[in-house]
Amino acid sequence: MQIRELDLKELQMAYEVLSELRTTLSYDEFEDLIYEMRSIEYKMFGVMDGEKLITYAGVAIQTNLYDKRHLFIFDLVTSQRFRAKGYASMMLEYLNDYAKMGMCKNIVLSSGFQREDAHKFYENSGFVKKSFVFIKSV
Repeated sequence: MQIRELDLKELQMAYEVLSELRTTLSYDEFEDLIYEMRSIEYKMFGVMDGEKLITYAGVAIQTNLYDKRHLFIFDLVTSQRFRAKGYASMMLEYLNDYAKMGMCKNIVLSSGFQREDAHKFYENSGFVKKSFVFIKSV
């Protein structure tokens, strides 16, 4: 197993894993958004077993007044057949080191309110529920 940054040539492989979390996202939307998010230096990382992607993480180092300089995890998903085997924990350890190297004060993520298993996982990984996220369509 190795963790490495994915490149744009690997979008199809990344999408196959990410789509297990983002079930309403089409490949075309995914590709367009990835290219658009390059402006915020969105990075794609993967836990790889040879050429097979097991766990996907999409992150960016950001700064705001609330969280200071932080690593924001937009997406973290392990392929269904590989879950509960420690791969997401392995990715979080890697991202923790990545955040330290990026001089971040925190790692921040948002999780849907119905994802109780994910919430337990994050809490067991040292995350603390700090706020609510509100969305309004325009």
